[in-house]
Amino acid sequence: MAPHLPLLLVIFSRLSGTQAGAYGVSTVSKVSVKTGNYITIPCRYDQRYIQYVKYWCQGDYWNSCSALVRTDQPKISGTVSISDDVTRRIFSVNMTDLQPEDSGYYWCAVETAGRDQSTYLHLSVTTGTPELYVDQQEVSGVEGGSVTVRCYYSNTVVKKWLWCKMGIYYVPLVGRYSGILDGTSVTSQQTIDHNNRHILTVTLNGLNMGDTGWYWCSRGDLQMPVHITVNQLTTTQSTTPASTTTPTPSSTIIISTVNQLTTTQTDTIINPAVSSSTSQAPVNNTHHVAQGWERTLFYLPKTVNAVLFILCNVIAVVKFRATQL
Repeated sequence: MAPHLPLLLVIFSRLSGTQAGAYGVSTVSKVSVKTGNYITIPCRYDQRYIQYVKYWCQGDYWNSCSALVRTDQPKISGTVSISDDVTRRIFSVNMTDLQPEDSGYYWCAVETAGRDQSTYLHLSVTTGTPELYVDQQEVSGVEGGSVTVRCYYSNTVVKKWLWCKMGIYYVPLVGRYSGILDGTSVTSQQTIDHNNRHILTVTLNGLNMGDTGWYWCSRGDLQMPVHITVNQLTTTQSTTPASTTTPTPSSTIIISTVNQLTTTQTDTIINPAVSSSTSQAPVNNTHHVAQGWERTLFYLPKTVNAVLFILCNVIAVVKFRATQL
């Protein structure tokens, strides 16, 4: 049973747009940046590595990659810098003035007493328009307010959007969307402008301090990280949340497909927002009972597999000890 665990990690990383390391290090898998611009890459690590040295490595292969910057040395080397947020267990690497020759594979790594833990991503620096980009990679808001992020996709190939919060949360977005992500209201709208760019506009409403962190929009195998900072409300700031309505230019087409999620996605990823409109239909108790059974049937095989996995390991240990006697 144990050999199936790496496969589950790969499946999850493909769904969420992350590149997961086998030993608790994860990041995005592919980003695209325009020549001369900058990019900040977040690398998440397991709690057991809080006190360890982190570093950023460049190279096609792990065994031959070259460390560019480390947290135990001067944290700036040329156009590359590194910082470690031990509270959120994320170290970030910033690369500025990027050039086409900077394209290639990079590694988020943690130095340990044994084999260093790492995971990789691919960076593409293009002289033209990147396939996936955002207006700003760092945005901020205040408690109770809202923030809006716009993601642009220049490729005409239609692929599903994902909006992810670094960790385990992601939302598949189709057309207009309204729901809850990690306890925060999320709304989105997809449009196509006169340049045939696909635009995803995501708004987080009713912000709280826990919403501070790294997110990214994902389209196919491309991701673009965005850092959201939530500040405490001061007496000089308005407590009225910003409007979540985005003006639509006359040359923009609104994709109005209603977002639909499967039962599995709804149970494991998000809790759909409940409308407060007076025209809402009465609650259907039968529907809630059905959802409860669906949730039970969904988790039951996972629980059984987990129990079998533990039993297999116990039996293996017993047999091993028996052979030693």
